[in-house]
This record gives sequence, C-alpha cells and structure tokens, in this order.
Amino acid sequence: MHPTHNDLPEGVRAKVCALLNERLADAIDLQTQAKQAHWNVKGPTFFALHQLFDQIHGDVAEYVDLLAERAVQLGATAEGTARAVARRSALPDYPLQITSGPDHVAALTEALAAFGKLARKAIAAADEWGDADTADIFTEISRGADKWLWMVEAHAQK
Repeated sequence: MHPTHNDLPEGVRAKVCALLNERLADAIDLQTQAKQAHWNVKGPTFFALHQLFDQIHGDVAEYVDLLAERAVQLGATAEGTARAVARRSALPDYPLQITSGPDHVAALTEALAAFGKLARKAIAAADEWGDADTADIFTEISRGADKWLWMVEAHAQK
C-alpha cells in the first residue's frame, strides 16, 4: 500500500483495494466482451445490437475508471493489464465464434448478470468493512449493470 492520509484504517484499505482490483478485472473483461459483441454481431437486428453493445462498452469504461481510481485513492496500484485481467476475472468466457444477434444477446446477458451479482456482493463487503464511499461506487455500478441487463434481455423476449 502506498502512503495516504485517507482516514480508513490500512487493513480496511488493503481489503477494499483487493476487492476493487478483483472487480476491476471483471469490468475490463466485460468491456472487452461488449466490444467483441459490437464488432461481430450479424443478422436482422444488427444495427440496434451494434449500437447497444457499443453503449454498454462506453458505460463499462466509466466503471473501469471508477474502480481503478478508487483503488489508487486508497493507496493501491490499479491492476488493469490484459494479463492481470485474464488471471483474475470471475466472468464466464465469451464465446469467440458466435455471430448471430441472439447468440451475442445470450452471451452478454450471462456476462452482465454475473457482473451485477459480483457488484452487489462487493457492496455488502465494502459496507461491512466501513467504506461507504466504495459501497456507493459499487451501488452505482450495480444499477448500471442491471439497466444494461434489462436492455439486452429485452432483445431475447418474444
């Protein structure tokens, strides 16, 4: 941990920063999965899904910054390299060979649902450790993930 005058105890900051780096890996993974879908979707709903997946990518990029910057504020190093993300992400692997809109909707639905669940667990942990600010960040991320999950799932409903 780097020195800081932040008044959270160092032990709390260390636990929170480990959690932030875990969820940072998930966020970067989700960001790349949304871009994978954006680049490769095909079919009659191409345009709508192409735009939707790009919007998700953009919002998740903001979550990435929130998580990384909070970790650094608390005295940690943000660990966002591709190799760190590959080792650490808890999201399901994205199928690389899919192209159809429904297949991308299903894959991104799975990723968003897992991401939202992990964010909610992080809210509880940050609250338990007494870091309301980090819990608030995870709450914002959870709400965003749920919004995007709703929008992606709407494409699967008949």
